Amino acid sequence: MFRPKIPTMPTPTGVTTPPTVIEPTAVVPHTPTTPMSPAPVPARPTVQLTPGTVLALVGGGTAVVLVVGAVLVSMLLAVAVTGMSVAVVAVVLRSLLASEAKRR
Repeated sequence: MFRPKIPTMPTPTGVTTPPTVIEPTAVVPHTPTTPMSPAPVPARPTVQLTPGTVLALVGGGTAVVLVVGAVLVSMLLAVAVTGMSVAVVAVVLRSLLASEAKRR
């Protein structure tokens, strides 16, 4: 019961191809004939931040933080209001059930 069951490999059905033979080849080292060339120039230009760009990035980041904060606070408020309403309903039901038991 506690021994693992190892699946067995089924025998292949149909036509199988024999494995191909790979012939070894000799490795010839590369000998450079020209001197080293200078480092390649990057294709993309470097990013330069102007004061306007920095101001736009800071403003966009601030807007994102404010929107995410407002969403999280509204979700927390929704949970708090739901919890309070459930608590009020529980108190009202308890009161109704207790008054019903006293009448009998």
